[in-house]
Amino acid sequence: MKHFKFYSKEDILSLTKVRRFETKIGERLVHLKADGEWPEVLQQSTAKYVLLGIPEDIGVKANYGIGGTATAWLPFLSSFLNNKSNDFLPGENILLLGHFDFGDIKFLIDSYAYNPEELVEAYRHAVNIIDEEVENMLKVIAASGKIPIVIGGGHNNAYPIIKGVAKGLAKAGAIPLAQINCVNLDAHTDYGPAEGRHSGNGFRYAEEDGYLGKYCIIGVHENNIPQSVLMDIHNNPFIDYITFEEVFVHERKNFIQAVAHATGFTEDSYTGVELDLDCIENVLSSASTPSGVSVLQARQYLNFAATDAKVAYLHICEGAVQLADGKKDDSTGKLISYLVSDFIKAHTQDQ
Repeated sequence: MKHFKFYSKEDILSLTKVRRFETKIGERLVHLKADGEWPEVLQQSTAKYVLLGIPEDIGVKANYGIGGTATAWLPFLSSFLNNKSNDFLPGENILLLGHFDFGDIKFLIDSYAYNPEELVEAYRHAVNIIDEEVENMLKVIAASGKIPIVIGGGHNNAYPIIKGVAKGLAKAGAIPLAQINCVNLDAHTDYGPAEGRHSGNGFRYAEEDGYLGKYCIIGVHENNIPQSVLMDIHNNPFIDYITFEEVFVHERKNFIQAVAHATGFTEDSYTGVELDLDCIENVLSSASTPSGVSVLQARQYLNFAATDAKVAYLHICEGAVQLADGKKDDSTGKLISYLVSDFIKAHTQDQ
């Protein structure tokens, strides 16, 4: 893996603030020991969840977005590793694998004086490189019987995650065909035209390539859906959505009913659980919103999905601690830590 950094115990403890009379998650979770080929070592691990990061904003910039989604991984990790290890979440069932670093690709692109359109095309070409490496990694994790927990990064990574996990589950004999479903709490559909890879069309590519079966979006904002995409969704019986306005403005159903509808729609197969942080009100992201779901509702979504869906993976994306336009919010990492903890606790109790 050219662009992946595997973490050692020393790497993990360097971010863990060890204190007397208490034990932190960073002291209890496991890592890959360098005593063989990593896929075989991963296969032998007793950990159920494999945590990894994709701190990049190449896909966001390929979608004309504001850079900064590369900044959430380390703050999240620092917060998560310093959570207390206790009966609620001891941490022994989590393997911290490491993170991707595509900084060399971004540096190469940014070193050339492209005009704006050429720059976008260069980023879109680079997303294809990211796709291949992420897919290969996720395929190995899923084939080993583990549940990947992926922290982004842009939502472009949904495509290689879906593709890799579907292939891995098929290789393991868990499903007959390399195809899985997805539920997505998101202000956008991310089902844009296949015009070149970016953060706004990952699910379109996954569906057209046959790796995405059923797909349901919860909380999509009506202002954010292009008419052409709306027509495509209406003409596709395998895609469904519930708008933010339907739940919170018109109050035709409540939030948990909307989530239950999504998990019911996708219940016939393994389902990826997606959460785009741009749907949470006032959370710093590449497309922050002043009107969205609450942090509590996002936590409830993951808690419900973890227990009601046949989970294939968890993907949390689009969050930032600092954006390229200078905006900062140091709380984003801690928010993601809460979300990951909620998911693992709920899924573990459901087993």
